[in-house]
Amino acid sequence: MSVFSDRVARLRKERKLTQMELAEALEFSRQTVSNWEKGKIEPSVGVLLKIAEYFGITTDFLLGNEAYTTQYEGKYKQEGFYWGSKINRLAREVLRLIPPERPLRLLEVGCGEGQAAVFFARNGYHVTAFDIAASGLAKGRKLAKAAGVHVDFFQVDLLHHDLVNDYDVIYSTDVLEYVPPKKREQLLRSFRDHTTVGGLNVLDTFVEKSFIDVAPDWEHSKEFYWQTGELFSHYRENWKFELCEETIFDCDSGGMPHQHCMDMIIARRMT
Repeated sequence: MSVFSDRVARLRKERKLTQMELAEALEFSRQTVSNWEKGKIEPSVGVLLKIAEYFGITTDFLLGNEAYTTQYEGKYKQEGFYWGSKINRLAREVLRLIPPERPLRLLEVGCGEGQAAVFFARNGYHVTAFDIAASGLAKGRKLAKAAGVHVDFFQVDLLHHDLVNDYDVIYSTDVLEYVPPKKREQLLRSFRDHTTVGGLNVLDTFVEKSFIDVAPDWEHSKEFYWQTGELFSHYRENWKFELCEETIFDCDSGGMPHQHCMDMIIARRMT
């Protein structure tokens, strides 16, 4: 199965379309769509453009030609878990604030090696999780298998992925600093729009402080500091703050002790 066939099938299912419905929308036969998804035929350039335009994505995404480059790809291949096995405090807050007493859909954006995604799945959530690093996803799948749970892991670049489905929880930690300032409102609007009423957005990001040095493993061409309160400002209307906090903490990632300042938010959609 090719990257193209896998992504066409995923995009179709995310839109809750049958093969016939997609075929009719693109003016092809159902058998053609079926053959795409089975990897039996590859589309021409013109067909690729038509599919990309319909789904609002790039042809590079369809073919898997994105530059999946991240410093963590190699680090996740190492033995053990790069970030450790301890579950983030925010993940435990999700359990307290919206326990899965009914089926709840949770999306983890930037799942790394999958520890939190598997934690949520073990506690009864229906979990979808994505990351840019294939080696991290491989660890996540192995962890889920060992735990006897299912997580729908897939690889995609956050900056090239549009949400389609709605979720009861959208959870993302140590990721939003990779979103350039000009793309932040669009991304967080998508998070807000694809959260069910009563659902949560659980997010954090690093903020700039003049008295704190830049971390030694900071990717200067890819990571962008936020400003204090900037994250909170995207949840001013129709959202209740269950947690709104700024904290400074010690870290030793990159092999050198340093500090970070981080803003954290748990916001509940009220209407």
